[in-house]
Amino acid sequence: MNASRRKIAAVLSAVAASGGLVACAGAFDPSTDAGSPIAPRVQALVDANRAYPGWAGFPRSTEPLAEPARIMAQVNTLGVNGQALAADVSRIDWQTTGDPAEFVAAVQARVDEVPVAPVTADTLAEIEDFVRRSRERGQAPPPVDRR
Repeated sequence: MNASRRKIAAVLSAVAASGGLVACAGAFDPSTDAGSPIAPRVQALVDANRAYPGWAGFPRSTEPLAEPARIMAQVNTLGVNGQALAADVSRIDWQTTGDPAEFVAAVQARVDEVPVAPVTADTLAEIEDFVRRSRERGQAPPPVDRR
């Protein structure tokens, strides 16, 4: 054969896809089962709503369309604001410089400077107690003597 495998595979895929679409064509023209006890009600609902929604059913806009110059000005304003934001972001030092341990110590010192409310301390104690009890419950039982 002169055709490559890719070409043959592409043609076979196209044939299979078109066959699948043709097979689904019947789904777009459904019919109601005449033997069903609710068939007359279903058909009446289908017939009553066959034309809905139409463009006449949607309300017209009362606002006048915006002028292209106003839209262009708003787009330019968004572009300038985006560039200003990008400039602000580029000035941020995203990487910590220096020793990570020093950074952790500095952050911990800043946190320690803030006084803790008694309620928060009580809550922290309750959490630590819950964690301790959970760890105790989560310990494996002693091994079973199999002698």
